[in-house]
Amino acid sequence: MQLLKTDSTVNTGTDIAVVEQVRPDEHPVAVYLASLAPGSRRAMRQALGVIANLVSPGATVEVFPWSNLAFQHVAAIRSRLAGGYSPATSNKILAALRGVLRASFSLGQMEASTFTRAVAVKSIRGERVVRGRAVSQDELRAMFSVCRTSTPSGARDAALLAVTYGAGLRRDEVVRLDADNYDRRAGTLTVKGKGNKERTAYVTNGSRSALESWLAHRGENAGPLFVPVNKANRLETRRMTDQAVYMILKRLASKAQVKRFSPHDLRRTFIGDLLDAGVDIATVQALAAHASVNTTARYDRRPERTRRRAAELLHVPFEA
Repeated sequence: MQLLKTDSTVNTGTDIAVVEQVRPDEHPVAVYLASLAPGSRRAMRQALGVIANLVSPGATVEVFPWSNLAFQHVAAIRSRLAGGYSPATSNKILAALRGVLRASFSLGQMEASTFTRAVAVKSIRGERVVRGRAVSQDELRAMFSVCRTSTPSGARDAALLAVTYGAGLRRDEVVRLDADNYDRRAGTLTVKGKGNKERTAYVTNGSRSALESWLAHRGENAGPLFVPVNKANRLETRRMTDQAVYMILKRLASKAQVKRFSPHDLRRTFIGDLLDAGVDIATVQALAAHASVNTTARYDRRPERTRRRAAELLHVPFEA
């Protein structure tokens, strides 16, 4: 399915668009992304970029003719995604597409019958091995050991690592924390998660100690809980970005000679370690703020170990 762009007209076997410049408040992508939580916007914009480039190489989400997509176009996009991406990634991209189509319809840019048929394209079924990895306790200890908590930057990095793992936070949730979200007496954090939903996260033992060590440098003044620290070890009064969290954890892993991991791997480890410790899955689901227990179950490593132990019972009579 190739969209050939000439001037402002693009085609895919059948004509689907005349691309026109529209105001941001009338652009379906802008309207859709504005409806999402800040932490989801970048990922879903990237998903839409996959579609635009897949159909018309080099096209951007701004000029792609979203409102002119019909059932046959969405079905063709689904087919291309199924052939090149995992089911989970494909369905995330399709979810972004449905969101833009819904915005197009709400803006009066799509007829009801066209919209209904286009969004009716089914999700892609199938499973893949869960992405990411678990971060071991030895690896966590190694990274904490390279944080010089006597300095503001070291104390901040240790607290950031402790809270991300110990409370199972997403990195965008970490950077949105404010000082008044932390109840020192109760040892809790009020976290703003996906869908602007709030939940209570708990900072205990080592996590609490690390956070208190950081606050000894930061102070108790209002504002973001985690802030940048410049090369002179002076605190800056502004909020960190989620990319900064990524770079800090990457640097800690490098200094501690720990195999590379993603910030979300700490959340995966938080969930897996709780399940390994015998916490019931419904409680873990609540702590992780998952909408479905099925999402939490994908982090459960116990079935994998059970299958491995079963496989090891089988004797293969090979001798070198």
